[in-house]
Amino acid sequence: QVQPVESGGGSVQAGGSLKLSCADRNYILGSLCTMAWYRQAPGKERELVSRISRDATRTYADSVKGRFTILQDSVKKTLFLQMNSLKTEDTAVYYCAAEGCVFPFTGRSYWGQGTQVTVSS
Repeated sequence: QVQPVESGGGSVQAGGSLKLSCADRNYILGSLCTMAWYRQAPGKERELVSRISRDATRTYADSVKGRFTILQDSVKKTLFLQMNSLKTEDTAVYYCAAEGCVFPFTGRSYWGQGTQVTVSS
């Protein structure tokens, strides 16, 4: 079974930093899919935080531009999200997603189980 697994969540004070990681067991998805970070805060819908396509094009939500950076290891394609200058409104469960995959995962998407990020004032 192919599934992304997130790590690196935790609790931090406002203004602090955290770095999230995501990889599947065989490091396959990062090479064959567009990788993305989503988040869902309590009572809110899941939203896209950042995405990196297979050609390394990066996109960010306006709310995190200049503070978050999406990174991908060049060899194993492990996905990272470096989060700086964290705000209380960044508190959410963060999900790693593999989407827009090519063969042999064409048309499929895969989601991690999420990692909690809590930012306190």
